[in-house]
Amino acid sequence: MFPEYDVIVVGAGHAGCEAAVAAANLGSKVMLATMNMQTIAQMSCNPAMGGVAKGQIVREIDALGGYSGIVTDHTMVQFRMLNRSKGPAMWSPRAQNDRMLFAAKWRQMLEAHPNIDFWQEMVTGIIVKDGRARGVYTGLGLEIPGKAVILTNGTFLNGIIHIGEKQFGGGRAGERAAKGITEQLQSLGFESGRMKTGTPPRLDGRTLDYDKMEIQEGDDPPGKFSFTDTPRLEKQLPCHITYTSPEVHDILKSGFDQSPMFNGRIQGQGPRYCPSIEDKIDRFADRERHQLFVEPEGWNTCEVYVNGFSSSLPEDVQYNALRKVPGFENAKMFRPGYAIEYDYFPPMQLSLTLETHLVKNLFFAGQINGTTGYEEAGCQGLIAGINAHLALHEEEPFVLKRSEAYMGVLVDDLVNKGTEEPYRMFTSRAEYRILLRQDNADSRLTPLMYELAKKFGTWGGKTVDESELAVRMRIVEEKENAASEIEKFFREISVSPDQLNGYLESKGSSPLRHPVKLHGVLLRPHITLAELREVLPEVDAFLDRFSESHLNEAEVRMKYEGYIKKEQELVEKMNRLEAVRIHEDFDFHQLKAISKEAREKLSRIRPRTIGQASRISGVTPADVSVLLVHMGR
Repeated sequence: MFPEYDVIVVGAGHAGCEAAVAAANLGSKVMLATMNMQTIAQMSCNPAMGGVAKGQIVREIDALGGYSGIVTDHTMVQFRMLNRSKGPAMWSPRAQNDRMLFAAKWRQMLEAHPNIDFWQEMVTGIIVKDGRARGVYTGLGLEIPGKAVILTNGTFLNGIIHIGEKQFGGGRAGERAAKGITEQLQSLGFESGRMKTGTPPRLDGRTLDYDKMEIQEGDDPPGKFSFTDTPRLEKQLPCHITYTSPEVHDILKSGFDQSPMFNGRIQGQGPRYCPSIEDKIDRFADRERHQLFVEPEGWNTCEVYVNGFSSSLPEDVQYNALRKVPGFENAKMFRPGYAIEYDYFPPMQLSLTLETHLVKNLFFAGQINGTTGYEEAGCQGLIAGINAHLALHEEEPFVLKRSEAYMGVLVDDLVNKGTEEPYRMFTSRAEYRILLRQDNADSRLTPLMYELAKKFGTWGGKTVDESELAVRMRIVEEKENAASEIEKFFREISVSPDQLNGYLESKGSSPLRHPVKLHGVLLRPHITLAELREVLPEVDAFLDRFSESHLNEAEVRMKYEGYIKKEQELVEKMNRLEAVRIHEDFDFHQLKAISKEAREKLSRIRPRTIGQASRISGVTPADVSVLLVHMGR
């Protein structure tokens, strides 16, 4: 009934969709298996993409040819660049999306891909032969043969939904849990655990009084995520902010004895940085109020998402507490919030390609690895999809360094450190933040994908030179050339005191005593390229032919060149350790001069390089020195 597929992707959430696209773009014949074709790329929680560090990840996915940024741009209802008051390393794009349009656009793009087929049914197990994944079993007893399998099961593995004292099986509201895969993986020797996440109630926006809330408009003009020619927003929907109160907290506390979080029915660890409302008022008892973001679900619906009010308390407690929130006095509820508990597999059982150690050509991506968030899931799917394709062609794996991408930081953290609570990306997790800005994701990553695609001569069903990837590469080259030309101009042109002192004094900056190069002026705090254009007509005339992205890139490079240079020097030092490869069959147990803990963790994680070994929790600098000596260094 089925041909043998190159790659079978199990699950069509954000990880599964990106995995399917990544493998298919490189030429693999892909089967995307899902329990429900109507919920492909469902935004199960908040109707938003991006945010702090997450926005950088979406731009990185886009730079590597993934679809998340494109879909977001086509379906967003509001765009904001967060952290504008801080340095460019912290700027993070975020979009509110139309939930229904988002899923529809994803499905449309997937169905348009010539290398992707679909099957709607529960996958109950993996076909394993001679230590390799060779396909999947389905609930109807069918076998779908494949050369590689990527599991992206999200919260569906033995999922249990909790609302107060009620609990029932499910991977999402109204959808059944997936059975069989956890038990099979455990029988193969995999270690599993339980995690918990949750979602807030949805309200009828027609019953809310927005005049009692703070309005939160989008940026003007709005930005976008994709480096391609996606449409710009012409109109935006506002979000709103309101707050809880001591009265709200008291009502919520009245239901604590029925809370599955507090009476022990939930065993899984919940997300530290996105706690439920009951967890917040318990942990931060001194806080009189907590912020709630009131987010529209789309253009043509009155459904509203209450960000910050995730809860698993009884529905009547949720409802009574919500009606005491300013603006919610007459609120009607579409459905209550709930918690969901599910199986995950500690990611130290994976290599940096996201392939499992125990079964060849079996990859895990998304919440099955203990992460949380659409963006974290999507980037893992992309990495797994690329590496599944490469494994089938016996090519070198695609592994991003911590200095190359937030995606590299995420995978490196998961594989080398593991996680016992839902992992969420933050800018603070990246030690090379100034190099990993959202504006330069295309310059960092598109050339890597272009070189990779050239090995196979195809991308997205076309020859590489005829594909969208070639267009992306030309855009990157134009951007690099433009930034260099602008920087050269600023280093060469001189300005006199009479041209600039009036402007400098208005900014509280020291006046010039003699002519200086314009580059030096731009390095001063509070001096911007846009303002220099206003006071220097010759500069404005020169820059007028460049696009906004070209100007932004050049300005950031010039203003932060000292910091960028320092980080690049640190990267070069670390890369010396990354260059020392460790043979995949190396026996770490023979190294009696290192600690027992180090031997155990090195044997379990099987690092590919000395650099990776140095980042494993429990491996000391002394252990690394012994490894280097043993490797002849």
